[in-house]
Amino acid sequence: MECEIKTEMYTSPTMTLKEEKYSPMEITDEEEFDLSEYCHYVSSPTRDIQRIQSNKRRKTEEKRNKDRCHNRSHLTVHMMKHTGEKPVQCSHCGKTINYISSLKEHQKIHTGEKSHQCSQCGKTFRLMSDLKRHQRIHTGEKPYHCSQCGKAFNLMGNLKSHQKIHTGERSYQCSLCEKTFSHMGNLKTHQKIHTGEKSHQCSQCGKTFSHMGNLKTHQKIHTGEKSHQCSQCGKTFCHMSHLKTHQKIHTGEKPHQCSQCGKAFSQMRSLKRHQIIHTGERPHPCSLCGKTFSQMNNLKTHQKIHTGEKQHQCSQCGKAFNQMSSLKKHQRIHTGEKPYQCSQCEKAFSQMYDLKEHQKIHTGEKPHQCSQCGKAFSHMYSLNTHQKIHTGEKPHQCSQCGKTFSRMFDLKTHQKIHTGERPYHCSQCGKTFSLMCNLKSHQKIHTGEKPH
Repeated sequence: MECEIKTEMYTSPTMTLKEEKYSPMEITDEEEFDLSEYCHYVSSPTRDIQRIQSNKRRKTEEKRNKDRCHNRSHLTVHMMKHTGEKPVQCSHCGKTINYISSLKEHQKIHTGEKSHQCSQCGKTFRLMSDLKRHQRIHTGEKPYHCSQCGKAFNLMGNLKSHQKIHTGERSYQCSLCEKTFSHMGNLKTHQKIHTGEKSHQCSQCGKTFSHMGNLKTHQKIHTGEKSHQCSQCGKTFCHMSHLKTHQKIHTGEKPHQCSQCGKAFSQMRSLKRHQIIHTGERPHPCSLCGKTFSQMNNLKTHQKIHTGEKQHQCSQCGKAFNQMSSLKKHQRIHTGEKPYQCSQCEKAFSQMYDLKEHQKIHTGEKPHQCSQCGKAFSHMYSLNTHQKIHTGEKPHQCSQCGKTFSRMFDLKTHQKIHTGERPYHCSQCGKTFSLMCNLKSHQKIHTGEKPH
């Protein structure tokens, strides 16, 4: 059977007449044809064979006018590809479909029927094709390979998405800010920034999210689920992406390099944050005070100053913090953990910042210079303190006597006069002092050391 519009061959159930007694009738030439298509007498081969042949010739003539397709139903279905005809309509939504079988599959959307179940994990699917795609997760089958880099995928859609990396195609543009995306899904995700839509709500705490993926990520906070474990150190993570990021610590991999200064990063988002240093861009302003930030998370942290929100509480002493990172740093006071060690003198610190500041002692680095007198300092806070000499600024005032100081440290030291606090004890004679420096001077009496 052949279509003249587009050559396609069709087959249908056939039978061959080979009986010896019919050989004079010229139907023993191995020609296959469906007798039921030609003649209702096929069920009784003993009937007049000439009538069979007559019917055969008549039907043959008819078939020549049917695009040379032996099976009429196959031809009818096939021709719809060319005409675009969709004669079957869904009574629920009005959608038109080519075939009855396709309509039945479509209607499962409305009924919610999921009759195809995975034998491995029990997950159910509406379509058999969806089940087959899902089963590749269990089998690890990845039949679709990228011709450029050889990377393999379990779905054709994922391969096509991947190939846009090589082509650089970004055909989906935001109508509001003209930003372009390689995938429609990414565009729709982006557009929620403009609309502020947050349709996915957490049933535990009520927090809302613009994307279902973000909600699922958030929900692991409540469940405590950490199913992804590092094979090197055993540390567990709630997300595979976090595990992959962590593993770069062990491998030292830093594939993302800054084109301006050459600095390399393990994560693309770290590179993007870094690049703002070069551009000076600060696109996130605070609506309350107008202060601008280069990162949205820095803005959110800042806004807690205005709201006074401190949701992260220490279980040891009850002190609260507005950032989880601040709480973790604080908890090292209780644990005594000092994970950051100096390679020069082996002194250890609880925070990376303190280590970096300490290392300036060894390098002699003094990058912060006073614009008034040229004096240089290793730390910014030392420069800020020094500059108050030039300005005469003394912003820290004692509430008891009104005396002012340029540094908070000096104010706290002064306040001990009013409180009588003397927290520093001499281990030799028990004498107490309000300042550590005074204790150290006193201890030289016992050692016989002459300070000057």
